[in-house]
Amino acid sequence: MTGAVITRADIRRPDLRWPFPDNMATRLTGATVLRLRRRSKYILCDLDTGETLLIHLGMSGRMIITPLTGDRGDMLGEFHKFHTAPEKHDHVVLDMADGTRITFNDTRRFGAMDLISTDALDAHKLIAHLGPEPLGNGFDSTYLAQKLDGKKSPIKSALLDQRVVSGLGNIYVCESLWRAGISPTRLSGEIDQPILDKLVPIIRDVLTEAIAAGGSSLKDHRQTNGDLGYFQHSFAAYGRESEKCRTLNCTGSIKRIVQAGRSTFFCAKCQN
Repeated sequence: MTGAVITRADIRRPDLRWPFPDNMATRLTGATVLRLRRRSKYILCDLDTGETLLIHLGMSGRMIITPLTGDRGDMLGEFHKFHTAPEKHDHVVLDMADGTRITFNDTRRFGAMDLISTDALDAHKLIAHLGPEPLGNGFDSTYLAQKLDGKKSPIKSALLDQRVVSGLGNIYVCESLWRAGISPTRLSGEIDQPILDKLVPIIRDVLTEAIAAGGSSLKDHRQTNGDLGYFQHSFAAYGRESEKCRTLNCTGSIKRIVQAGRSTFFCAKCQN
């Protein structure tokens, strides 16, 4: 999409998780894509119109890249699928000047799209509150200690708070706390700096390994080529309720509790 013109935007319903912005099709049509980037779980598509298309995939959303004709030409990559007509859950279809079709498909409609002034993006309600990226330089143990100081919430809940660190999901927090030997019920403000010194690089390791594995496919997630991710085969805690803990010499088993409506998996024997 980078450097290409959107020749046609087909908005096939009035909303997803929220209503689409006014005149979305008109505002997208004719725009040139300057660059694609990411903030937390949001895809950001900067346009030469001075606006940015914000995309959130939600639980089941995915971007499908297809040629408009049956001829693949020089379009490389197995993620290109023949897709000649929009289907039931194809909610936004963007035709590019080079003949490529970009389709936002979302079965559950938990995804979202918005058009925002690029200059005002950092102040947008979905972006303004976000903490630093977990793989970025702004996230380190000193920063985390400052954010957790005095907090009475459990460390599991604190790490899922996008205001503390953006983009961490339930699976990866469970796995990180297990590796670090930290109980998910431990109060955030009571965790000492040396423990946070250990936790931060573990979070980075878990995310890096998950990315290399193509993510975790439990229900809906697919890689860009349509294949399943396979990090779920490396889970040590998440989804392993009642199974033996994999910590060396630990005789405990994985337990499941519910925190803030989310399932938490941990070993009560070696996580404290």
